[in-house]
Amino acid sequence: MTDQIIAESDARVVAAERRAATLKKRKAAEKRFQWFGRISIGFGIACVLFLFTDIVSKGASAFTQTYVDVEITFDADTLGLSPQSTEEEIRAASFGSFFKKSLRAKYPEASDRRQKRQLYALFTSDMPLILRDMVIADPSLIGQTTTVSMIADDDFDTYYKHSYGKNLSAEDKVSRLNEFQEGIVDDLVESGAVERKFNSILFSNSDSREPELAGIRGAVVGSILTLLVTLVLSFPIAVATAIYLEEFAPKNKITDFIEVNINNLAAVPSVIFGLLGLAVFINFFGMPRSVPLVGGFVLTLMTLPTIIISSRAAIKAVPPSIREAAYGMGASKVQTVIHHVLPLAMPGMLTGTIIGMAQALGETAPLLMIGMVAFIVDTPTGITDPATVLPVQIFLWSDSPERAFVEKTSAAIMVLLTFLICMNSLAVWLRKRLERRW
Repeated sequence: MTDQIIAESDARVVAAERRAATLKKRKAAEKRFQWFGRISIGFGIACVLFLFTDIVSKGASAFTQTYVDVEITFDADTLGLSPQSTEEEIRAASFGSFFKKSLRAKYPEASDRRQKRQLYALFTSDMPLILRDMVIADPSLIGQTTTVSMIADDDFDTYYKHSYGKNLSAEDKVSRLNEFQEGIVDDLVESGAVERKFNSILFSNSDSREPELAGIRGAVVGSILTLLVTLVLSFPIAVATAIYLEEFAPKNKITDFIEVNINNLAAVPSVIFGLLGLAVFINFFGMPRSVPLVGGFVLTLMTLPTIIISSRAAIKAVPPSIREAAYGMGASKVQTVIHHVLPLAMPGMLTGTIIGMAQALGETAPLLMIGMVAFIVDTPTGITDPATVLPVQIFLWSDSPERAFVEKTSAAIMVLLTFLICMNSLAVWLRKRLERRW
């Protein structure tokens, strides 16, 4: 009997040790799983921080522009004008020759033709047009001497921002200027004529072949017009579809087929919608390329599944008691939906719509398929004017070899990310502000 008791006691001890060992393994596995999760989160945050740091480090300098203060005498004899000259006469004057003559007078050391061209190349090629516009705005400048803040060329600007005054090796030096041009830059800096100002051109100009004159205004306006078309079309269609499928459609194979296809369309690559827009809107209906109207149509097709799904989820979240109370008061099906269900589901619908618009704002592939990759200089004024959008503008600039366009690309990405963060923050705020807990 004693031996049996001892054996049972030993068995219990062994079983307890096994349970303890098993529990220890489970706790160790749980800790490893937690650490895997922490490492994954940390790695993701590190990648995001690296990405943002890289973008900001490359694009921050694009928000400033180098200007050179130069005294210019608007000589009446050289221009062939007077303070009483009309706008047509001013436009016909040769400001290009006047600009070059003024620079040669300031820097007589530019003796041969090659050095003269190098001198002219230190300033933006549009300076004659800028001087002309100054005289058109104020004809009294003719015959007077004034200090003009001239826009530095992108090579001058890049050299001054990243290499001037730094002890860099020839490999690390960022400069496309030759020794003669760098000498002129040294003289300008020592005389206090060079300064960096906020780059308002980035936000006031549209695209340009010259990096120092390129801006995002046209692309931003094009994006706004395209998103307006998308919003006007997608929101009512998506809401109406969600209401019908959730409140009125019978449950049969046809509605099941429609629901499955809506869910599948939400996962279709965006370039497919671009091909569909190219085939239907442009090739079949003959609509023009590169206009916000067609871009809005294509993005509407892309965002409809997302908004429909979120709107249906918002309608499902409305408690059945709301509908039953409305029916009990004698309301019809339509009255119940319009006056009770729809207002309560609207916050979720708006949140889904904003997320869909943010997704549409960042799309490039479908718009490339319908020709919105064109070089557009003028700012669009309507939905039928040629336009581009901000992601496509970033794509075009990223393909340019100039160092200044690399900065502009990163700066445009920062602006686009700001818009996306604001739109997603607005969606989160609306959800927190308007949601009701039942």
